[in-house]
Amino acid sequence: MSIWGKIIGGTAGFALGGPLGAILGAAAGHVVDKIKSNARGPQIGGHDPRQIAFATGVVVLAAKMAKVDGHVSRDEVNAFKRVFHIPPGEEKNVGRIFDMARSSSDGFEVYAHQIATMFRGERAILEGVLEALYQIAMADGELHPAEQDYLKKVAHIFGFAEVDFERVHHAFTASDGPDPYEQLGLTREASDDDLKSAHRKLSRENHPDTLMAKGMPPEFIEQANEKMARINAAWDQIRKERGIR
Repeated sequence: MSIWGKIIGGTAGFALGGPLGAILGAAAGHVVDKIKSNARGPQIGGHDPRQIAFATGVVVLAAKMAKVDGHVSRDEVNAFKRVFHIPPGEEKNVGRIFDMARSSSDGFEVYAHQIATMFRGERAILEGVLEALYQIAMADGELHPAEQDYLKKVAHIFGFAEVDFERVHHAFTASDGPDPYEQLGLTREASDDDLKSAHRKLSRENHPDTLMAKGMPPEFIEQANEKMARINAAWDQIRKERGIR
């Protein structure tokens, strides 16, 4: 069973506690057990609770983003389905979480804070959440000012500095492609050795197997592969420019 069936189907009889747990409990329509948001906890029905938090968090934050934008376009719906890899039989149930989150009077901040707490210190995982939201926001070919402001606030809650947010932002919005040095977190003044080290470090941290071990659900593997492709493309471009072997 996919992670979506575990979240909605009630087969595991649990949720995460906090605001994300409240949304899941309401959507599933049953009483759920609380799991502390700052602990890995046990495996539940074959899924790490952090995987449940990642998947649910992206759905809820996407719903709140749709609210600030004022509408949900068909392109965004299609991007939503593509990012989440939702089986046809579970679209209605995932949509229930989306609709509940969008209509909830709670601000997005409480959900973002819970995700930030659960993945504290896991920058690559938190970037994965932010990048999933960017894919949805950019599905119609443009990033609306309200969406950009929203994403910047989410990034701030996640603990990202301005330079970190800009790196993610440019990866999705730069018309001539993202700057390769920026994608490695360095400037053009960086030495060859520093660039090599940065590429190795990012490759380790963002390898799909590493991300899944830390809480990214397998359903998001395509997104993880795209992130690795950007990192490697940046390094290849720099290598060719500098003649690094």
